[in-house]
Amino acid sequence: MSDKPNKLIENGKRLDGRKVDELRPIRMEVGVLKRADGSCYMELGGNKVIAAVYGPRAVHPRHLQEATQVILRYRYDMASFSVKERKRPGPDRRSIEISKVSREALAPVILKEYFPRSVIDIFVEILQADAGTRTAGINASSVALADAGIPMRGIVSSCAVGKVDGEIVLDLTGAEDNYGEADMPIAMTQDGKVTLLQMDGHLTKEEFTRAIELAKKGCKEIYEVQRSALISKYEGVNNV
Repeated sequence: MSDKPNKLIENGKRLDGRKVDELRPIRMEVGVLKRADGSCYMELGGNKVIAAVYGPRAVHPRHLQEATQVILRYRYDMASFSVKERKRPGPDRRSIEISKVSREALAPVILKEYFPRSVIDIFVEILQADAGTRTAGINASSVALADAGIPMRGIVSSCAVGKVDGEIVLDLTGAEDNYGEADMPIAMTQDGKVTLLQMDGHLTKEEFTRAIELAKKGCKEIYEVQRSALISKYEGVNNV
């Protein structure tokens, strides 16, 4: 028997009470891991995500080195207890795909030529999953990179937009992801340059345009949270 709700949007409100253009509650904390060069913990709705950055550091084995730029590695993993049904430990096809696209979302902003023959490792662990884990991982990773002092052109912010009950909505829940008509994770810099765009489902040209505009709004709000989290950690450091 399907647990699909009759309606996902009623009287302009979604099942969790949000408007169609509203993000879930966000909490972010920087520098949560003592042994990482940079780290960030993020809650996005029911998602709980931690990102750790190590490097730049030497590449082993040496034949993997690139003479002109740093190598960026990204490992996304979901803890066995992060979902309702226990997940088998270790990488699977989905986590490998998300690791690849997340690395490619962050790579354009990193000044890779500053650190030839070295590597930057990003580890993202999903402690609790509630739809949108890849976007939460990218948001946390971008802040962790900044916390590690990695030179970047800007912070990458990420959110998902989609189509639910015929309406374009921001930041889909699990039910909206499962039973909606489209899901489109996006990542972009604060000046609007898109570094990730995936889509599952169908949108008309007009709906796609509206979705992009809504994603820009969501990413701008997330950027302000990322910026505030970094400022909260480092404000007053020069006065110590």
